[in-house]
Amino acid sequence: MPIESAPDQKIQPTDDSAAAAFIAESRQTLVSAQLKIVHCLNQLPDDDLYWRPFASANSVQDIILHLCGNVRQWIMHGVGDMPDVRDRPLEFADQRRWARTDLMEQLRTTVDEADAVLRDFDARRLTEPRTVQGFDSNLLSVIYDCVSHFVGHTHQIVYITRLRLGEDYRFAWVPEGIDDARPGG
Repeated sequence: MPIESAPDQKIQPTDDSAAAAFIAESRQTLVSAQLKIVHCLNQLPDDDLYWRPFASANSVQDIILHLCGNVRQWIMHGVGDMPDVRDRPLEFADQRRWARTDLMEQLRTTVDEADAVLRDFDARRLTEPRTVQGFDSNLLSVIYDCVSHFVGHTHQIVYITRLRLGEDYRFAWVPEGIDDARPGG
């Protein structure tokens, strides 16, 4: 979990094994990353949700729709054995301008559903083989890859937000003493 996030105290390992700690950490990280995205969405003007620096680049909206599709395919389908309903090309081709509240709801619902799958997951299954999106792997790798993918795109959204807002960007958390850490100081 990113250090700057307060952990959700309801998310705890089910026992003292490394496997249970991995599942709890994966859940914490998804929730934390979702909160970072919402923090950015709450700062961006509506038009900036759809902004892209050039035609083939992804907007914040594209990234959110992509994250939701990816989590559904890798966690709900790959780990939770639900049907694979992903339409990956549509995640990037959807030209509708989704309302901010709808994007936040889609993201929240997806992370909540993934959290439920991981909460109920039997960590003894982590080495079980699984094929997702044509990749042969095991369930530990499926979860790890999905969570790290989510975090990577979260950082893209943070960067786009900072790029669009410049000095007006508000951090959710700043390390103590950061004001003393100035160049030349």
